[in-house]
Amino acid sequence: MKDIRGIVYDCDGVLFQSQKANLAYYNAILEHFGEPEVRSRDKEKALLCHTAASPQVLATLMGSERVKEALTFAGNLDYRRFIPYMSPEPGLTQALELLSAHFPLAIATNRGNSMSEILAHFGIEGYFRAVVTSRDVVRPKPYPDMLLLAAEKLGVATENLLFVGDSELDRRAARAAGILFAAYGRGVRGEFAIYSHQELTEFFF
Repeated sequence: MKDIRGIVYDCDGVLFQSQKANLAYYNAILEHFGEPEVRSRDKEKALLCHTAASPQVLATLMGSERVKEALTFAGNLDYRRFIPYMSPEPGLTQALELLSAHFPLAIATNRGNSMSEILAHFGIEGYFRAVVTSRDVVRPKPYPDMLLLAAEKLGVATENLLFVGDSELDRRAARAAGILFAAYGRGVRGEFAIYSHQELTEFFF
């Protein structure tokens, strides 16, 4: 493996199993505006809700002309009501504890303003030196902007970073940023694949 000096994680599907939470969140918005809900069997729309930034999700589901008012409504939703639908990936805390003792860690996620509440709820905020969300950049993933910002915040060159993600958006962002990509799970391919957080630690120790 390359000389890795820092690790950046995607959030949804990597740190947490959050599909139910994401659907509940977007369906609350859709219900308010009288739009049909997205069901888990609607594979393409459900994947969109799980991976893309809110402006893109809402533009697709409601039309670009309604994005502004939908985002205003969403901004007043208390995301803490959806956190009980989330669960950490197995072995997450143990892996973060071990890895954070040797590497600076960051998050780069297309989520907006919910990250601080989620991390605090699960008690893992202290493991991350930087958290970059879609609100911190002009262009969310698949553009490289948030990964480049994460690298800057960590003080680590992109060629010495590893990005752990689970979607095509993550893979494309890593490639554009010149960062080594580890594909988490079976949803996307990367320079190498991992299927658990314990397996990630085994690459280093």
